[in-house]
Amino acid sequence: MISRDDMLELTRRMTLARSSIDRIAGAYYDEEGYVDGTFNTHFLKLEAPERGRHIKIAKDILFSETNVALKDYRIPAAAKKPGSLWQLLDGIKESGLKNDAFLDILYELIGETYHPGSPYAFLVFHGRYDVPQKGTDKEWLEGSEEVYEYLICALCPLSGDYEAGSPEFGFLYPAFRDRSSDERYVNIFEANPQQPHTRLMQLLIEHR
Repeated sequence: MISRDDMLELTRRMTLARSSIDRIAGAYYDEEGYVDGTFNTHFLKLEAPERGRHIKIAKDILFSETNVALKDYRIPAAAKKPGSLWQLLDGIKESGLKNDAFLDILYELIGETYHPGSPYAFLVFHGRYDVPQKGTDKEWLEGSEEVYEYLICALCPLSGDYEAGSPEFGFLYPAFRDRSSDERYVNIFEANPQQPHTRLMQLLIEHR
């Protein structure tokens, strides 16, 4: 189960003034599912309005209704083998989105899996959050317990000139559980849980 407090803690660190997101990359797909363009940049290099729009997309995933729209999934041990999607995501995370070859492989996998018949964007956020210590009285203390390094991926419809709309599907990896990183789990978001993105779910949870 996902703790609402954990998600609120992360989203509080996602503002224009102070954001734990440090880099963003993404691909734009045409109606047939082919990549129509990509980008990769330091998050603070974006103009403030664009940063604000992208922060909203990331927060829409984490701030959604926990255990309804955003659910906790254990990653099958067999899915972590060499050459797997999860090894790829680990490489993307550890490179801080600075390995375009890894990202291109991910974009290709998404394009092969998802064909909505209309243009869409697949965005990848990378962040590092210094998890502050809490005392026994639950008051914040100086210093951090760990640095939580994470990816937020968001699939959004496109409108206008490459402008991503509200996310329809996405995930947080690794999961943030008990105020700590847990690579055994992924938190998956469905804007409409009644109409799940079945093939994308299979890619994440059943990929071999």
